[in-house]
Parts: sequence; structure tokens; C-alpha cells
Amino acid sequence: MSTQYGQGQVQNEGQMPPPPAYSGYDQYPQGQGYVPPPQPAQTNYGGFSNQPTVGYAYGQPNSQPKENRITPSPDIFDDQSFSNKAIRRGFIRKVYLILFTQLFVTFGFTMLFSLVKPIKEFCQSHPGGTTFYYVSYGTFFVTYFVLICIPSVRRKHPGNLICLGVFTLAFTYMVATISSFYTTNSVMVAAGITCAVCLAISLFAIQTKIDFTMCSGLLFALVIVLILFGFSCIIVYATVGYNYILDCVWGGLAALVFSLFLVYDTQMIVGGRKHELSPEEYVYGALQLYIDVVYLFLIILSLFGKSN
Repeated sequence: MSTQYGQGQVQNEGQMPPPPAYSGYDQYPQGQGYVPPPQPAQTNYGGFSNQPTVGYAYGQPNSQPKENRITPSPDIFDDQSFSNKAIRRGFIRKVYLILFTQLFVTFGFTMLFSLVKPIKEFCQSHPGGTTFYYVSYGTFFVTYFVLICIPSVRRKHPGNLICLGVFTLAFTYMVATISSFYTTNSVMVAAGITCAVCLAISLFAIQTKIDFTMCSGLLFALVIVLILFGFSCIIVYATVGYNYILDCVWGGLAALVFSLFLVYDTQMIVGGRKHELSPEEYVYGALQLYIDVVYLFLIILSLFGKSN
């Protein structure tokens, strides 16, 4: 006895029909009388289809074809790209290169004013030296607040570097004039101590797990205390006279405050904390570190230096 399967295909009774033939992984079975089910219309949305590619031999969805995948291109200077280590290393390198250039100029002029006797006498006794000092102080004050308060100035090249150069020269003349009233050995010893202290503080800021970028309120309070304490010292000096112990206390407090500022600014530049500088703020970062280092030098020189 025979039974008919499909169209004209006869099989012996008691035998199962042969399995449908497969011609490939992504093709339909090629059995006789087999009609593939209708598929819904596919719509392309920006390179992605609303229907996955299906291997009908197993009925499992496959991955999206490579030609339909869209890979977003990251921006170069957005907030997420700054987390990239290469961009961060370049930013840190640029900040410290500017900082070392500023410190080299300041230290060079300071040693020149301390070693050359005519320049030292001009700064100490000549009226022109006092005039230049106040002019440099005004230039320092104006350029500092321009760089701090106007972001477009410190971010636009090359105007930011020109303004930073004027600021550095003005502040350098002030520091060199102050250093001329101390002996050369005192200036060199103070510079060496400042280098050692700044190196130790910078390494601590990089290695510590404490996030000092969240302590801006504490730093502001310490600055207010330092200013009020300085005014109190001026009143005491005017009424009673110079007090060395009071001067040492004020100098120690000032050194502590600027050391904390150095830790804060270093962590802002290195990154990896709650708050960090963007890669466009390399002038601002170098400016803040320069202020911290030079003020530490002046405080150490006033505490331990021997005046002329």
C-alpha cells in the first residue's frame, strides 16, 4: 500500500517522509509543498531594521549585520573625552610646562636683583624703584582679575598667553624687589625649602584618597580668618610695636592656607576627583599653581630670611 505526499510523490506504507532539504543557514527549507510564512514589512530606522535577521533552520535571531551598525564618533573636547588618559596627560604636561617657565623667569630675576649690587640699591633707595614697584603691583592686580573673572580671555589663544606673560613679569618684579631686602643666602635657602615643600605637597595631593576639591568652603573660611588676623597684627604693630611671635604665628597660618590651596589646585589639575578643570583651562591652572608656590616662597623668606 502506498500513500501520496505532496504533489505526485509516493512513499511506501509504514515509512516516514524524508526530512526537508536545507540549502543554507539563512535560507528556507526546500521541502515539497512547504510554503514559508508571510513576514511583516521591514522598515529601516537610521540603519537599523525593525525585524532581526532570523536563521530559519533553528528559529533563533542573529546579531545585527555589521553594515547596519552605527558607531558614534566621540567629540574631542567634551566632558567625557577629558576622562581619556591621553588627553589628561597632555593637559597636565601643558600646565606644568607653563608653570616651570614662570618659576624659571621669577627665580632668575630674583637672583639677579639679589646678586647685582646696583640693582639692589636701585630697588631699596631710589625713588624710581618704589614707583616701578607700585606700577607692577597695579599691573599684577588688574591682569590677575582679568584672567580669573573673564573666561574668554584666559581661553583664547594667543591672548591668554600674552596676558599671562604680563602678569608673570609684573609679579616677578614685585617678588624680586622684596627679595632684594634679604641676603642672597637667605633667598637661596628659602627657594630650596619652597621646592622641597611644594614637591612633597604635590606628591601628597596626587597619592591621597582625600578629595580636597570638596573643601572650597573651608578654604574660603581660612582665607577670611587669615585676612582678619593680618589686620589685627597691623593694629598691634601700630600700637605696641613689632612682635616676632605674632609675626611667626601669622606666617605659619599663611603657609598652612597656601599649602592647602596647593593641594586643592593640584587635584583640580590632575583630575579624578569630584571637581576638575576642563582641558581649556591650562592657563588658569598654571596661574593658580604659580600663585601658591610664589606666596609660599615669600612666607618662608619672611619667616627664616635674614634682611639686609
